[in-house]
Amino acid sequence: MRDRHSSPYISRQYMIEENFELYYFTDMHFKNVELHSHDYYEFYFFEEGGVDMEIDGGRYPLNKGDLLIVPPGVSHRAEVLSPELTYSRFVFWISVPFMKHLYDLAEEYRYLPDIAERGRYAFHMDPLSFNQVRGALLALLEEKHTDRFAGTEGLNLSIRSLLLLLTRIVYEQDNYGQPDLQSRYEILVRYIDMHLAETITLDRIAEELYLSKYYLAHLFRAETGMTIHQYITKKRLSACSEAILAGGSIPEACFSNGFRDYSAFYRAFRKEYGISPSEYRRLAKKQIGSVGNSAESDLQRKV
Repeated sequence: MRDRHSSPYISRQYMIEENFELYYFTDMHFKNVELHSHDYYEFYFFEEGGVDMEIDGGRYPLNKGDLLIVPPGVSHRAEVLSPELTYSRFVFWISVPFMKHLYDLAEEYRYLPDIAERGRYAFHMDPLSFNQVRGALLALLEEKHTDRFAGTEGLNLSIRSLLLLLTRIVYEQDNYGQPDLQSRYEILVRYIDMHLAETITLDRIAEELYLSKYYLAHLFRAETGMTIHQYITKKRLSACSEAILAGGSIPEACFSNGFRDYSAFYRAFRKEYGISPSEYRRLAKKQIGSVGNSAESDLQRKV
């Protein structure tokens, strides 16, 4: 089934819009195109498929999260090696005049084009960075295809936000290197925090972060002394307790923080805090009424 953001593939290799064009293509049995070049910049974001990219005589096997920047006049083509696989990618074209307009706004926008002009065309993003970029691309597509007030300004801001994000990702990789073990742990924790309300499994985390689930389990236990499942449960219970103390309903706190079964939530809460959620709320109200605002933190320390 075609994603609602995707477009049928277009074979033309020229722009019809003045400033930029953005497409999300997802195809099977893709027919390869001939070597070609453009008079504009192409930002190519690879999502999935069995594909190599040829740029200026060099060959780049592609993996999810790869970013390719092709300057004007540089020959290139994608070669699909596994046509039976779904081939998904974002293609973002920017005209030279519009790029120069961005340079006038801020010199930092030159960073990526300058690198590409010197012959470095390929970059790789970690899964969290790629998810951020994918979100920015989808936001730009939404802005482009909806008729909203101040649409031109919205498009300009979305483009600048996307390019700023890309520039920061590459700049930080160039200056701070690849993530070490501590950074991988921080990425793992940040991923869990971002998806706490969703169904999270070790298999899903491993797939999203491109790491072995056995490596992830070992890394997390070495850093925290607990399993990933235990950590997720504790984070969810903490979020539930805060919601209960803030006056939210107990069932709503349960289901909005990732628990899918109320009985499992109840047992986990009682095991963690020593009392039931309703007793926790009653004790909170009693203490808040008797000793004021500091009672919430006192309560959390006691239980």
